[in-house]
Amino acid sequence: MRPVYLLGGYQTDFSVHYTRSGKTLVDLFKDTVMGALTHTGIEASEVESAHVGNFIAELTNYQGHLGALFLEVDPAFDGLPTARHEAACASGSVAALSGMAEIEAGRYDLVCVLGVEMERNIGGGELAKHLGVAAWQERECHDVRFPWPKLFSDLADVYDGRYGLKREHLTAIGRKNFENARRNPNAQTRTWDISPESFSDSEEKNPRIEGHIRRQDCSQVTDGGAAIFLASEQFAREYARRMGRNLDSLPRIKGWGHHTARLAFRDKLEQAQGSPYVFPQVRATITDALERAGLADAYALDAIETHDCFTPTEYMAIDHFGLTAPGENWKAIEEGVVNFEGAVPMNPSGGLIGVGHPVGASGVRMMLDAAMQVSEMAGEYQVPGAKNVATLNIGGSATTSVSFVVGV
Repeated sequence: MRPVYLLGGYQTDFSVHYTRSGKTLVDLFKDTVMGALTHTGIEASEVESAHVGNFIAELTNYQGHLGALFLEVDPAFDGLPTARHEAACASGSVAALSGMAEIEAGRYDLVCVLGVEMERNIGGGELAKHLGVAAWQERECHDVRFPWPKLFSDLADVYDGRYGLKREHLTAIGRKNFENARRNPNAQTRTWDISPESFSDSEEKNPRIEGHIRRQDCSQVTDGGAAIFLASEQFAREYARRMGRNLDSLPRIKGWGHHTARLAFRDKLEQAQGSPYVFPQVRATITDALERAGLADAYALDAIETHDCFTPTEYMAIDHFGLTAPGENWKAIEEGVVNFEGAVPMNPSGGLIGVGHPVGASGVRMMLDAAMQVSEMAGEYQVPGAKNVATLNIGGSATTSVSFVVGV
């Protein structure tokens, strides 16, 4: 496999409300790509191909054909080959897989991968309906007001039924990610007034949304973008030279995994009969990435940026990464393994709960944070000495799962 380097990129400030700021999806697209060019010192004329991950711009912004928007960013992009990718919340990671494949095939030496989503320009009820299209509408969501809180509460029910689940462990995940986000200058919640009562069972401070899911168990509705540059060894070597760095100091994608499971949540549970893992395809995605990276297990990682659309999702990730035996996820929480100072911190950035969740951008944002960690550029949320960081990005109720290992 030809090496694929990750030269850095840019994340917008996820606290910005683009509609209230008088900005549009096109502005968000431009801000993200221009920010990436500026922060990396890459010229638009050097980019040979571009991919954008986005979930529902047709529904929220009445805009499709997003690949063409690269040409609105800089005249040098005229004629640039582009593509748009959709895989629900994993849209950004699928876009990255496509860009990575082009470099591995020798087609191009420098590819821009962008994830972008604008969600705060419509009401919550309408947005929930649009987001629900990633589930099986006819079978799962036609009579459900908030599809995803319902389905991920069902995931908590599965863990409770199989192994037992305590509310305090889900609460600890939410609290950890909000605390981590305070260190992150681009996190949506970094200045929020979060008190101990915010994690209580108070219907005023932390109202129940659906089943196990309360307000602080949820990721945020966000306007945001993230962009990265993937490069061949040839381009990365030249880039390192002109930046005064060694090639070995540049992050590269060491491993990857990508699997698809059944669309409906209940079908996935039926598919998993006999497996100790609730989502065997997610487990396979992670082990593929670790094996391709040449890592023995998840304890060879220095940090993990994982999908936490709801606290049960991160709870699931703990045993699927192999940090505990299946169903013993609570041990990693109680022992502090996944805390910022722990053996394998999960979501040192703050995750989707703390940073925000512009759906199509989250997978790209995770990869950027992984690259920043192994480059020692993560600032106040830097994990000391990080050399290998994994991501896990899932779409739907774990229908699409993508994992990367980024390292130096």
